[in-house]
Amino acid sequence: MSDRSDIMANMAQGMSQGSPHAREMGFELVSMDGGAAVMMAPYKEIMVGDPDTGVIAGGVVTTLLDHCCGSAVHLAMSEFKVIATLDLRIDYMRAATPHKPIYARAECYKVTRSVAFVRAVAYDESPDDPVAAAQAAFMLDSSAGKPFIGGGKPSGGDKTEGGR
Repeated sequence: MSDRSDIMANMAQGMSQGSPHAREMGFELVSMDGGAAVMMAPYKEIMVGDPDTGVIAGGVVTTLLDHCCGSAVHLAMSEFKVIATLDLRIDYMRAATPHKPIYARAECYKVTRSVAFVRAVAYDESPDDPVAAAQAAFMLDSSAGKPFIGGGKPSGGDKTEGGR
């Protein structure tokens, strides 16, 4: 792997390990190839949406697809840029099989100067029998030219009468 490929692969891996939400859900990057990524969400009782059936909640599938799509964008870019989900459309096709992990495969098929476009499927047994399909667009480098704000102490600034 080239240095660039290593950096972008680390960014893709960071989508599953860097986010507290994804880490708590146990998301794992299973594979990556060019602009495609495969992620897995293990079956956990806490992620069940319907206790009577044991089916994983649709929100888990949505989150997995979003994270996998973001990983695919990082894999497809030639340099690091901050990304943000602009649009995520999901078509649910069937309930996931109870007590099985859910996988998502996403491929970034087009990167422009400011937007990346991704297609993805979520499945339990085979991508040929999807639980859901997604189409997404990601904004690239939305913070370009802006100073980093965050992680520090509040500035204090001017206060109005009464400390408000």
